[in-house]
Amino acid sequence: MKPKQWLTAYALALTAFTTYVAFDTFVIPEAYAKDATEINLEMIREETNTSEHKTETALTEINKETASEVSEEIVTGISAENSSKVSVETDNNTDSPSITVSTYRVNNTNLYVADIILPSVEYLKTAFAEDTYGRKITATTSDTAAGHNAILAINGDYYGARERGYVIRNGVLYRNTPSEEDVLCIYADGHAEIINPSEISAEELIEQGVWQAFSFGPGLIENGEISVDLNDEVGHAMASNPRTAIGLIDTNHFVFVVSDGRTDESEGLSLYELAEFMKGLGVTTAYNLDGGGSSTMVYQGEVINNPTTNGKNTKERSVSDIVYIG
Repeated sequence: MKPKQWLTAYALALTAFTTYVAFDTFVIPEAYAKDATEINLEMIREETNTSEHKTETALTEINKETASEVSEEIVTGISAENSSKVSVETDNNTDSPSITVSTYRVNNTNLYVADIILPSVEYLKTAFAEDTYGRKITATTSDTAAGHNAILAINGDYYGARERGYVIRNGVLYRNTPSEEDVLCIYADGHAEIINPSEISAEELIEQGVWQAFSFGPGLIENGEISVDLNDEVGHAMASNPRTAIGLIDTNHFVFVVSDGRTDESEGLSLYELAEFMKGLGVTTAYNLDGGGSSTMVYQGEVINNPTTNGKNTKERSVSDIVYIG
């Protein structure tokens, strides 16, 4: 074969290979097999009932009046110039979750906060897009939420975009390969911790009763103190972004926070600003989930924030997983 023919053949082969890699990385869905390790659901119920941190009267005490008082204290605590609140609550039955959804205006940014008190951590669930654990299998947060009759949902950590990072969902271990990022662990007794995956295996976490584990980060608040610096950011992302985060105030008392961003109406937050806001809510442990165009909150079947990737249009991004109450 002549040199010119060799070059042509090589160029065609290289183009074909590059095209395949691109499709394999970004387009072709791939379902994974899960690890068989699974937490015992009976243990969750037992630990929830016996935990010394159990908030026995919290569900009966919260109502619209106290929710309003707490929200006003929070607004004062974070020194928001222009803060507003719109609250909606679920039924205050002690056998069901109590959810208060509020909106805030802080640092030229719209934030949506769901204050959640659960009778058991089992109500804090996760779901995969198309109910399939795998790579590049995605759906919008609202579609996945609708498929699971979720009362409230936010996007998760987009585990499917990465090959590493612990994945424990609803007490089942799906991926035990650690990444460099710290992991948020929510335990069977309703408390949460941020752990270093180099110090403990995923199998050990299951043995300790971890119900959900997310690998994105960074951690925003640990032991009641802000754990990010003013200049910390996720990779090469912009300083002000749409954000999604989950936080713990007390045992089985969680908050979901989503902020809009990248628009004239809503600038977005830095990680430090997000942490500062959540500390003002009384959060003792907080963790950053996938943000940017992924940031979405769905309440009672409706998207209540304004998801955007480029700021030019409002549209949900398809993601690999959600966190929901149901």
